[in-house]
Amino acid sequence: MSEKFRIEKDSLGEYRVPENAWYGIQTARAVDNFPISGRRPDPDFIIAHVRIKRAAASANRAAGWLDDKLADAIIRAADAVIDGQYHNQFVVDRFQAGAGTSHNMNTNEVLANLANAALGGRLGAYSPVHPNDHVNMGQSTNDTIPSAIRLAALAKLPRLLTAIHAMADGYARIADEEQDTIKSGRTHLQDAVPTTIGREFAAYAWTLRHCARHLEASGEPLCETGLGGSAAGTGLNTSPGYTQRVAEELARLTGEPIRPAENLAAQMQSMADLQHLSNAIRQVALELTRISNDMRLLASGPRTGLAEVLLPAVQPGSSIMPGKVNPVMFEMLNQVCYQVLGQDFAIACMTQAGQLELNVMMPALGSALFDAMDWLSNALNAVSVKNLGGLRVDRERCRDYAHRSVGLATLLNTSIGYAKAAEVAKESEQSGRPVRELVKEKGLMTTEAFDRLVEQAAREGNIEHNQGK
Repeated sequence: MSEKFRIEKDSLGEYRVPENAWYGIQTARAVDNFPISGRRPDPDFIIAHVRIKRAAASANRAAGWLDDKLADAIIRAADAVIDGQYHNQFVVDRFQAGAGTSHNMNTNEVLANLANAALGGRLGAYSPVHPNDHVNMGQSTNDTIPSAIRLAALAKLPRLLTAIHAMADGYARIADEEQDTIKSGRTHLQDAVPTTIGREFAAYAWTLRHCARHLEASGEPLCETGLGGSAAGTGLNTSPGYTQRVAEELARLTGEPIRPAENLAAQMQSMADLQHLSNAIRQVALELTRISNDMRLLASGPRTGLAEVLLPAVQPGSSIMPGKVNPVMFEMLNQVCYQVLGQDFAIACMTQAGQLELNVMMPALGSALFDAMDWLSNALNAVSVKNLGGLRVDRERCRDYAHRSVGLATLLNTSIGYAKAAEVAKESEQSGRPVRELVKEKGLMTTEAFDRLVEQAAREGNIEHNQGK
């Protein structure tokens, strides 16, 4: 059965719109113009943009520019979308007209049609509520889209922070349980001085919390909105007091300390605050890549690798090798981190690609940022639940490696000097005999005394402090 259409008209002429669509002609044109990725707008971005429309209606009513009946209808329509309804009516591809004009009109048309339906009007007639004259009153794509990107990022930030802290808590818990588990340290992937699993994992926890602090700080500048700047930061066609009123209303709607930017034009030209957020996300991804690689090394084996930690098996590891189990969760996290780094590079390119009064790369910039935040949040949560929660440490293997490590010769530095200690290390490496045996054989100390030295060296330091609690 063929789809039915209604005919709408804009400045370019007539165009077909699906008969029951809540969007209108400009959205329909954009759908046909941009069959690019097949990806529709991010849900947080949809809600953020609609909140701006709601706040604008409230501000314009307070100024006497929008009568109560129309303002109430727009606000009710906005509330329905904010509550999760009609998201399937936001249909413009993420790669679209520069600056996001297509998405802005998609929102204006959906809200206008919903408002008109509530007031007894029909789809596509745009009476009494018009997408441009009423829903978009006092606004421009140029100030609403960058503001919506910032609001959407603010909505995602707590989820990402929660996921980072959950992983940090997982590492801290293991660090506390294994604070006395001695193991061989490794530098340059070679034997080094003894340490503990507790110290090693506490460092992971501290690093993640440190990254989270930087990430959290990057959210504060996003609370500055350029709304009221209209097309070029001039405030053209805005009602008296609009800038302050719309910021106050958004603060109420979001629970964030939204405030007018000191320079409204700059909020359209510059995406530096979004780049700053992306930089902080990149830092998290870089550290997670390193930690993931460490976990894959520590879990390598089970017979011919390190196998100091045992990761829960979540799926068979091979289609040909029976019984094989791979560290798939950390492999997945690695892949996500690399994708996040790619998104950060794209954001950097688009941040510098603005010209004069506007950055027209905003739709793709926002999409890249949203993807990075969502992917990383989801990946962190999956790893924390599927792997860290059930991770086990092979304490005997760790202890065996520690006592067979050539790096133990370092403990002799203060008693026999570096040169003689190096000779012991070399002999241990060439003969395969443990340092503790050579120490006893050479009469340097008893094996019991050497073992105590190893234990003391591995456990030096305050594990509680190192966890960064």
